[in-house]
Amino acid sequence: MTTERSPQRADGWTAAVRQRLGLGRLLPLGSEADGAWIAETAAASVLRGAATGPGAVLGTLRIGPALAATGTETTGAGARAESPAGTPGPAAPPPPPSALPAGPLRIEAEFSAAGDRPLPDTATALRAALVAAASTRLGLEVAEVDLRVTALLDDGAPDQVTGPSGGSASVPTAQAEGPAGTAAAGVPGVVALTRVLGSAVHTAADHVRIEVATAGDRRALDVARSVRTAVSAALTDRLPVSVLVTEVVEGVGGREEDATG
Repeated sequence: MTTERSPQRADGWTAAVRQRLGLGRLLPLGSEADGAWIAETAAASVLRGAATGPGAVLGTLRIGPALAATGTETTGAGARAESPAGTPGPAAPPPPPSALPAGPLRIEAEFSAAGDRPLPDTATALRAALVAAASTRLGLEVAEVDLRVTALLDDGAPDQVTGPSGGSASVPTAQAEGPAGTAAAGVPGVVALTRVLGSAVHTAADHVRIEVATAGDRRALDVARSVRTAVSAALTDRLPVSVLVTEVVEGVGGREEDATG
């Protein structure tokens, strides 16, 4: 039966699907034992901000699994499992829906280059900036960077040029509710709880997943680890906890009371 509310429900479902697809791939942060992932759009936004430099402007940028020696993408079976049976510590939580398994990643990017600079030098500097930002700003393990020059800039182009913003769109936020949500929201470096895949705190029979937006001045993996620790301590059932970073917010500092960084 069709009701007046049906179109509204359909519109809400469509918006939710678009929001989910807008995250891009869900990329592993750290190792399998870290139980943390980040949205590709959030990671790409940080990489774009770090890659501005002399004579290059980024175009399309994608992040995915590194290519195996055979030239095919790694799969869940091919990804490294570095947590042997019997290792002390909490069990690794399951990944979010459609998330990539833990393992090395590959950055593929197109860029325009200034014609008055040697292309190899420009590519080398850009590659180094991307790899450094992926590691120190996010916690991604990047094994491969594939760069393609698509155009030459005019000789009079400024030294510092930036490409399309490519930033992740602002994601819906949620109020902290319950022990898990309150614990996560209180972690230094957490800007807000978010709700893209569902509620900010998703509780299943075998795990709990927390969605957060993190501050740009803190390494995303470090914040995710702290969230897991805080939420695990707040839960009484000791379920494994995973964290999904859906957005990295630049210009928002961490709390000063966090002395550990």
